Amino acid sequence: MSVKLQPAEAIPLSLYVHTPWCVKKCPYCDFNSHAVAEQGIPQQEYIDALVRDLEFHLPEVWGRRLSSVFIGGGTPSLFAPEAIAELITAIRTRLPCVAGMEVTLEANPGTVEADSFEGFRQAGVNRLSVGVQSFDDQCLGKLGRIHSADEAVAVVSRALDAGFASVNLDLMFGLPGQSMSAALADLEQALALAPGHLSLYQLTIEPNTPFMHRPPEKLPADDVLAEMQDVLAGRLESAGLHRYEVSAYASGSLQCRHNRNYWEFGDYLGIGAGAHSKLSNAETMYRFSKPRSPGQYLAEAGQLSAVRGHRRLEEADLRFEFMLNALRLRDGFSIGLFEGHTRLSYSAISESVGEAVERGLLVEHDGRIQATETGYRFLSDTLLLFS
Repeated sequence: MSVKLQPAEAIPLSLYVHTPWCVKKCPYCDFNSHAVAEQGIPQQEYIDALVRDLEFHLPEVWGRRLSSVFIGGGTPSLFAPEAIAELITAIRTRLPCVAGMEVTLEANPGTVEADSFEGFRQAGVNRLSVGVQSFDDQCLGKLGRIHSADEAVAVVSRALDAGFASVNLDLMFGLPGQSMSAALADLEQALALAPGHLSLYQLTIEPNTPFMHRPPEKLPADDVLAEMQDVLAGRLESAGLHRYEVSAYASGSLQCRHNRNYWEFGDYLGIGAGAHSKLSNAETMYRFSKPRSPGQYLAEAGQLSAVRGHRRLEEADLRFEFMLNALRLRDGFSIGLFEGHTRLSYSAISESVGEAVERGLLVEHDGRIQATETGYRFLSDTLLLFS
């Protein structure tokens, strides 16, 4: 079921950089993050390790241009602007980049000095993603966040004033004891700040988190959560922030290019503790990751021993993983994108697509496939047809 192999450079390439430290670990978080030790973050040592890590993988991406960089965590804004500048310079001097490349930095209120945003912008960051989560002090306390509502407003205002091309706000709903009116009040405060992008997430209880072992009280019922999702999505739409992915809303051309590359099954190189990669070469597509422990990563970065779980993606992997990502996009995907980014013939999924169309979960028109309203609402059920 394969098609003629396209050169790897025909598939967009992004770079993800993971910084694994936070002031403290939030009880709902299942990301690879670690509370800052008493001696602080070894910033220079970690930047040096990231550069070694990048250089080790350069032969795998020779001749390819970076389309985006995303510095995530953890809390990257704990790093000094000078350290971020050194990192971005190292990336740009080692890999060619597309013109106007998107460079995103995650920042959390309570971790950013007043003049840091200007420093990050001068370092080469042109997009900020601010982890607000809520503008309600009681909800923030239940989530274990270290900032207040007033600090969140001040940080977002400073970020917008610093002149970034795009600012995203992360906002959660379905919080302990949260009513519909409280969820709407959170959203109204976010909209009052006029961000160009907003990521709206339902609080989920993840395995191996404190919330899993001791769930918070008074979580909204499922029917309330569904209504919240619909009401909040409708309000965002009326405010000019259009839903283009399950949790992502943007105005105009401010969609996140980096995340869109994930959803379109592009390639990405991940560097940093616990970072994951998915890359292509002339013969195959494969995944691997890095050690989760910051100490182990610092010791092994730039060596073969730091490459963990290297595996080739087989046809079943490619088929399911593509659909898992691409069906999150509101406008779906083209058959050409499927064939180009998986190197499979459309016949690999055409039968399952046909069944999904018959069930009213997908529509196919002019070479494009996308979820219906029903298919989008019950995306997990839709994806079962491709597993």
